Amino acid sequence: MERSNEAPDKPVEQRPGAADRPPTIRGVAERAGVSKSLVSLVLQGSPRVSDAKRQAVLDAIDELGYRPNAAARSLVARRTHTVGVLLNDMRNPWFVDVLDGLNSLLHAHGLRMLMADGRLDRHAGQEFARTFQELRVDGLVVVGTLPDTEGLAEVAERLPTVIAGNHEPRLPRADIVANDDERGARLATEHLLGLGHRRIAHIAGPGVVGALRRRGFEAAMRDHGPAAHAVVESGDGTEEGGYRAAVRLLGPAGGGHRPTAVFAFNDLCGIGALSAAGELGLDVPADLSLVGYDNTYLARIRHLWLNSVNNASHEVGRRAARCLVDRMAHPDAPAERRLVVPELEMRGSTAPPREGGEAPLPGGA
Repeated sequence: MERSNEAPDKPVEQRPGAADRPPTIRGVAERAGVSKSLVSLVLQGSPRVSDAKRQAVLDAIDELGYRPNAAARSLVARRTHTVGVLLNDMRNPWFVDVLDGLNSLLHAHGLRMLMADGRLDRHAGQEFARTFQELRVDGLVVVGTLPDTEGLAEVAERLPTVIAGNHEPRLPRADIVANDDERGARLATEHLLGLGHRRIAHIAGPGVVGALRRRGFEAAMRDHGPAAHAVVESGDGTEEGGYRAAVRLLGPAGGGHRPTAVFAFNDLCGIGALSAAGELGLDVPADLSLVGYDNTYLARIRHLWLNSVNNASHEVGRRAARCLVDRMAHPDAPAERRLVVPELEMRGSTAPPREGGEAPLPGGA
């Protein structure tokens, strides 16, 4: 009987842990019978690969379950396809619509968002901006008013940067996309004046946005002549701040006659004022007209149904994304400032003042 000189088949010896390792680009190349560089061209979508070899690579990727290493690819391409988004306060519902508009266009350009809340501490804005830079994001969008913008100028020199929903800081290479806040405040105030209100209060807010809205309110009141009496009460942009400001304005501690209308810095303040009015026994809009700002989903809740200035937050987000994509393509272009035109959304929180003028203070004062 003739014996074979060939050694019997032995199982292939695997190095410890080899079976647990994810497939590599080298393994894909070997399975497809091509070079590593050709696999890279297929992953990059290069048109310089024949249909047959492209299909062979794609089949090998499917068979092996290969997933490209995003970090390694970013080092080669010098891009991570991510955008850092630094928010002032994630609790504010205004940001929901801004982020929706921002993400819709960024996603269409193959960009993903990494988000951080700059409210955490006084220097958080500066630290997060630098952290995004260390993460090698392709661009940065700063949304809203940050407590500290020091260091942002330094980051904007190295990273395409857009500021959305605020008017500062003005930097040579950072575009600004915001609402025309002064015009929006005029719309709200002129609406109340047009209904016949003369004693109108404004719950003011923080930052440059707050200053612009206050300026629009005061300018509209001045334009109406000496018969219009403007009152300004400080707020902090929160529901609690709006509540406390409204109690000071509408309660007996305010002295004299109460305002017949209130224009709030934002919807959160407006809802706080609505709560205060209810506790003081005032009906909205019969005893008190109320207008908010931002036109968030809160203003559209049926039992609130708040008139509010629509600052086109979704459009602000989309335009900010467009500016960022353009700035990534042309990083040295001069900075632009783009304002979105606001509109007043009418619901059920305003009405003409009671006949005979202002109602007395609660409690018969």
